[in-house]
Amino acid sequence: MKYPNIRAGTFLARPNRFVAQVEVEGNLQVCHVKNTGRCRELLVPGCRVYLVDSHNPVRKTRFDLVAVEKEGPAGPLLINMDSQAPNRVFGEWAAAGGLGFVPTLLRPEMTYGNSRIDYYWEFLNGGEKTFDSTRGFVEVKGVTLEEDRIARFPDAPTLRGVKHLEALVAARQAGYGAAVCFVVQMEGMRWMEPNDATHPAFGEALRRAARAGVEVIALECGVTPDTLRILRPIPVKL
Repeated sequence: MKYPNIRAGTFLARPNRFVAQVEVEGNLQVCHVKNTGRCRELLVPGCRVYLVDSHNPVRKTRFDLVAVEKEGPAGPLLINMDSQAPNRVFGEWAAAGGLGFVPTLLRPEMTYGNSRIDYYWEFLNGGEKTFDSTRGFVEVKGVTLEEDRIARFPDAPTLRGVKHLEALVAARQAGYGAAVCFVVQMEGMRWMEPNDATHPAFGEALRRAARAGVEVIALECGVTPDTLRILRPIPVKL
């Protein structure tokens, strides 16, 4: 996916989870943050951020904040923090055969039980490589937390995430294919793992899901200020 009209700026403050104050070419701008998570390790005063200029005069906020440079021992790491981006790039990747087959049907936002799962797929031509079923569900999770080149999820407790995993287990037990896909919104990670220190219940639910036959996939992305694309799978350590 590609963002139009990218501008660089300097992050100053985040008065609430929806907006950030950013200096752009010497001017203070109030920007919409396209991620309502905490992101405390990312949005550090003085860091470099990247914004989409909407050129829309009727919007309350002219800019959307979509990426940030995180300083580290090896230099700055560019991280896409747009929470809507993982579903978009996963949909493109899956439709092009990333799951091992080109789906006959790929439908977003499907309900199973009392949970809404990000994607439902069908593949009716035989020969599927990833799943032993001709239909199934995939829940997509964006990952922006990095520590020592290890990607971790979540960055804050997520009861909703646990509920999604339980729905995938139920779907698997009912005969569907089921997977949770972690779209890692940065490059150069050694592996991805659950963040047990922040939310141990999610890590336990993820391991239960894997034992129940739910596929656990992590996909590393290539990130530039104005693009995000899936590059390759990376290992998952449970």
